[in-house]
Amino acid sequence: MAVSSSLLVLVLCALAGGVRAADDPMSASFVFGDSLVDAGNNNFLPTLSKANIKPNGIDFKVSGGKPTGRYTNGRTIADIVGEMLGQKGYAQPFLDPNTTGSVVLQGVNYASGGGGIMNSTGRIFVNRLGLDIQIDYFNITRQQIDGLLGKAKADEFISKKAIFSITIGSNDFLNNYLLPVVSTGERISETPEGFVDTLVSTFKGQLNRLYTLGARKFVVGNVGPIGCIPYQKTINQLEATECVGLPDQLAVRYNGMLRNLLTGLNKDLPGAKFVYANVYDLVMELISNYKKHGFTTASAACCGNGGQLAGIVPCGPSSSLCDDRGKYVFWDPYHPSEASNLIIAKQLVDGEQKYISPVNLRQLRDI
Repeated sequence: MAVSSSLLVLVLCALAGGVRAADDPMSASFVFGDSLVDAGNNNFLPTLSKANIKPNGIDFKVSGGKPTGRYTNGRTIADIVGEMLGQKGYAQPFLDPNTTGSVVLQGVNYASGGGGIMNSTGRIFVNRLGLDIQIDYFNITRQQIDGLLGKAKADEFISKKAIFSITIGSNDFLNNYLLPVVSTGERISETPEGFVDTLVSTFKGQLNRLYTLGARKFVVGNVGPIGCIPYQKTINQLEATECVGLPDQLAVRYNGMLRNLLTGLNKDLPGAKFVYANVYDLVMELISNYKKHGFTTASAACCGNGGQLAGIVPCGPSSSLCDDRGKYVFWDPYHPSEASNLIIAKQLVDGEQKYISPVNLRQLRDI
């Protein structure tokens, strides 16, 4: 049977990589952020913020239920998104000595528990990787990719076949501005509005720096309802249905400015596509309507709810553990359970503009 010349051209172009098939997998994921997406970088740091202890990772099948440094019982949102978009393997922690050579071509995870946009954020943990350092580390990876592929092919790979995800900002409030005891730092020198302005301005510079290093496809998560997490409820002795006002007010202000920032960057940076992930509304939906989503509680954490340290140490061997981890919105006083991460990830990959805009992540991948 004869094949039309136009169809033959399309087939040849697709084979050569000129046309992207709808089910073509994502080549690489470069993950930046905090403990919500840390895949084990803090394992290699002398820090008080670690998750490489049981029962963290109890449902992470790849490790056989052993802790990997992920701050949840199973996969992070970044892990699940990568799976759904067809990535060959998880983005490996940058600080892992085995993250070298061709491994970096499937992506690298730079996220660090306790890290933030501001370099001062998370200092109570002694060591962590702030976003500036994470971008420094990507610059090293960028040079490695240049060496593996050559400069021209590396430029194309990074700009067209890689997604850069940034999940950060919560620690800038929880473990910086909102710390109950501060002798120095932003809270005594800046108003809440001034601090958020500084945060957004700093973040803009960091996103611009990633752009200059070749990144073009970005997904940026906003800050979730941090006044409603079990940790805040515990230390403020609130009822299950209550949330702490100031943290949420700061998050809402920041999120509005972040949305405007990304809209502006889409206009100002040629070839860039910045996607806004509305994590705040996604998590609030789970908290407000937890029964609809199959959960039994959104106020208590499965692991380490409250206790002597009120959740400052998120989850460890001496923590109490719930019977059915799939029924809890929160794994520990700070972090969502894998069951929640799965719901959130599905909305980010294939959801509507209420939660992910101007395109969802499957559409971003295929651009």
